[in-house]
Amino acid sequence: MTTLSPPAPLRFGSLEISTPVVLAPMAGITNAAYRALCLEQGAGLYVCEMITSRGLVEGDQHTKDMLIFDPSETVRSVQLYGTDPVYVGKAAQILCEEYGVAHIDLNFGCPVPKVTRKGGGGVLPWKRTLLGQILTAAVQAATPYDVPVTMKTRKGIDDDHLTYLDAGRIAAEAGIAGIALHGRTVQQAYSGEADWDAIAELKASVDIPVLGNGDIWEASDALRMVEQTGVDGVVIGRGCLGRPWLFGDLATAFADPAAWESAKALPDLGEVADVMRRHAELLCEHMGEERGCKEFRKHVSWYLKGFGAGGQMRKNLGLVKTLADLDVLLGELDRSEPFPVSELGAPRGRQGAPRAKVITPEGWLDDTDGTDLALDEDMVSGG
Repeated sequence: MTTLSPPAPLRFGSLEISTPVVLAPMAGITNAAYRALCLEQGAGLYVCEMITSRGLVEGDQHTKDMLIFDPSETVRSVQLYGTDPVYVGKAAQILCEEYGVAHIDLNFGCPVPKVTRKGGGGVLPWKRTLLGQILTAAVQAATPYDVPVTMKTRKGIDDDHLTYLDAGRIAAEAGIAGIALHGRTVQQAYSGEADWDAIAELKASVDIPVLGNGDIWEASDALRMVEQTGVDGVVIGRGCLGRPWLFGDLATAFADPAAWESAKALPDLGEVADVMRRHAELLCEHMGEERGCKEFRKHVSWYLKGFGAGGQMRKNLGLVKTLADLDVLLGELDRSEPFPVSELGAPRGRQGAPRAKVITPEGWLDDTDGTDLALDEDMVSGG
């Protein structure tokens, strides 16, 4: 049984988060409906899908369409991606001025090749000077609105090009309110195991809040990460796919770890089906029934992972077109089926293999400055 004491609330500047848990932005997943669903399950900070700074500044309609919030989201949080300090600063100002956000997170952790080949995401911190300029621009733009800016990053490009300790130092110097570290390199992507020792090392090296990310599949993992690394909070990504109730477990576990361990319970298939129905309902409210049901389909396999629902049922749910059809199908499930304990602690979502090579702009590793680069700033937001 854990001996961890309830942690203090997470503070980013004047923003206080009672349960030190943050939902990681995931393209095509963490839309307003999913964030609202997670918010219903438990406390924390729920971050909008990543948007591009240039797309927002230049009025790209798709980018603006992604900046939709559920009425329940009283604390609006958005993740920005960009490689140009001017665009990032202007985008931060727009978010504060026009969208009433309470928190901005900057993405320096994305491992996707279409991002890294342009010098963005997880490879940008290699350019230390440029990183500092971007962070400073965002902080200066958001400060008049009392909006804290945080950043998320990875250990580095690969094991030979680590950046996380320098990134932490630069972040603190720039006035960043907190830093989240995914304990993998860009080359690892989502493969292998997250390096929690690196997270602990970063925590010990900076005076700003540090959040840990990577391999948190259960609330017990989050408690263990806090105990092992000393982090101020955790970031939840793939672990909540098909399991939004994880945020309820986390809220309970952080509030009273000992009581949670003695009373924790798993949802049966009936309870999972109820969450599935609520998820689809929220998607339809935000997108309309046709598109909402279509968006829901991608979540079916995650919700039913490990359960005994047969292939035909899964196929039918994966083709659902209306809420009425969904109700019929969910009604055919065995609501008493217990949660598959074999899935506890198991990775969810994409894993894959390490990349043979991280794609970066030509000559990217030649220096660590980056101030004279003319990077191709992305316009399109989303995955």
